[in-house]
Amino acid sequence: MNLNEYQEKSVSTAIYPNEVALAYVALGLSGEAGEIANKVKKLYRDGDGTASPEKEKELAKELGDVLWYVAMMAYELGFRLDEIAQMNVDKLSSRKERGVIGGSGDER
Repeated sequence: MNLNEYQEKSVSTAIYPNEVALAYVALGLSGEAGEIANKVKKLYRDGDGTASPEKEKELAKELGDVLWYVAMMAYELGFRLDEIAQMNVDKLSSRKERGVIGGSGDER
């Protein structure tokens, strides 16, 4: 499955109020990313930071939830996922070529 196929299938499962769609998906994305961070934190709290195969599967499922919200956010903004992916690769390639991939600031 490619990114655009995933996005199209994801849209068919989206049930949220249209009048707050962008806020809804942005908050959902933040929540799911937080769940991943919390699971990783617990790997360190409860062990040496190494994920067992079971924990890796849990993280992968959470990544799927993040991907769904990314797909919906792109959709709500009028973009296809392949466009978002290409814009990101172009941005990072440019930064690497200019020697500014490290550091901070969106416009470096």
